[in-house]
Amino acid sequence: MYKSSLALAVALGVLAQQAGAAGFVEDSKLSLSSRTMYYDNDNREAHATAATATRPAGKRPDQRETGQGFKLDYISGFTEGTVGFGIDAQALWGIHLDGGRGYHKSGFMPDASNGSSVNQWARFGANAKARFSKTEAHFGSALAPNLPILVANDGRVLPQTFEGGTITSKEIDNLTINAGQLTHAMGRASSNRTGLSVNGASADSNKFRYGGLDYKLTPDLTLQYYYSNLEDFYKQHFLGATHVFKIADDQSFKTDLRYFDSSSDGKNGDGGNYDFNNNGGYEKNEGKVDNKTWSAMFTYTLGGHALMLGHQQVSDDGGFVWLNQGSVTDGNGRAEGAGGASFYLFTDSMINQFARAGTNTTFGQYSYDFARVGVPGLKASVAYLRGTDIRNDSGHGTYSEWERDARIDYVIQEGTFKGLGASLRHGIYRGEGESPADQDQTRLIVNYTYNFM
Repeated sequence: MYKSSLALAVALGVLAQQAGAAGFVEDSKLSLSSRTMYYDNDNREAHATAATATRPAGKRPDQRETGQGFKLDYISGFTEGTVGFGIDAQALWGIHLDGGRGYHKSGFMPDASNGSSVNQWARFGANAKARFSKTEAHFGSALAPNLPILVANDGRVLPQTFEGGTITSKEIDNLTINAGQLTHAMGRASSNRTGLSVNGASADSNKFRYGGLDYKLTPDLTLQYYYSNLEDFYKQHFLGATHVFKIADDQSFKTDLRYFDSSSDGKNGDGGNYDFNNNGGYEKNEGKVDNKTWSAMFTYTLGGHALMLGHQQVSDDGGFVWLNQGSVTDGNGRAEGAGGASFYLFTDSMINQFARAGTNTTFGQYSYDFARVGVPGLKASVAYLRGTDIRNDSGHGTYSEWERDARIDYVIQEGTFKGLGASLRHGIYRGEGESPADQDQTRLIVNYTYNFM
């Protein structure tokens, strides 16, 4: 048994003896969430070459799959006393509904030995937690950070989770301090845990450390600084500033500024399994992290209308880097299903990332909340991103790419099916040169959460 699992089991045993303590049960929450998802990725480039291409029997260029996910969450309160203790537990179950006949591809669901999807997969995670004053510590395997240097992904049937320990402190007014160390990840299409890595690397690490703070300088202005280190891969600094200017009761202007500075760490850049090209494109030093990325976003809101415009610049020496276990394999060389990750850039869009070396991206989005015209729960948006000056592998010459995304969301507000939500999303991506294949992607997601307590 792993030491971390043993320590967690001991902690849970101690907490179980205190389960009757006031606050532990009274403040507990138990919920069951259901997600049904249809995923259709139309590989346009493959269709264009289908007449001359040769593909394995039964394989198709497109990916069309449907899955069902269930997530049972128990979140306890804290026991009484100077230091309060609690437990969080999560059970996940994914079911393959459709996606055979050659349409299954890695990433949406776990792969079976014959290359199709497994019929179902499941995993369980739990955290022990403690609270002292305004400081909380969590230790376990069901962590889902949402920080500038790490964003847990929830873009498929089941969510991505992490194993390790985190601390959040709000002892000082207007200041939030976050710190932690993560050791493993559980992918959104996997029952297994893996080491931490970067997509494109064959090695992994069991040490991702981070620390940072959010300081509310004024009620309208928040400043951020974070540092993270994936041992033997990269170090990353983040600076952020968010300001909301209230023009009137129903009108505001928001400014959001972000800056990342990433560099190599340890074995990275020395050759071997710790070298990688995180997202394709040019690298000044092959396999070595060397990147600076800044972005600015401005949003004007008036009633139900919101118009967002922004720009992002990725430096020329290498692409932006983030935690992603997409290249981690099992003992038989099969993908672990741990791929797919989010990151804290405005260009983390439905299909593409716009994060390769040299990319200049201008983006915009318009959204509307139909509650303003008497239809609460209905929202719609359309976004467009265009990236230029992307450096090719050789460093000589550039190319461009663009993406257009649209979505409509509706959540029933009352009645028997209150809380039932549906989201329809459609994206179109086109690129030049060494860009990923052109794609048209559609997702239909139905969510429902039932709260038992």
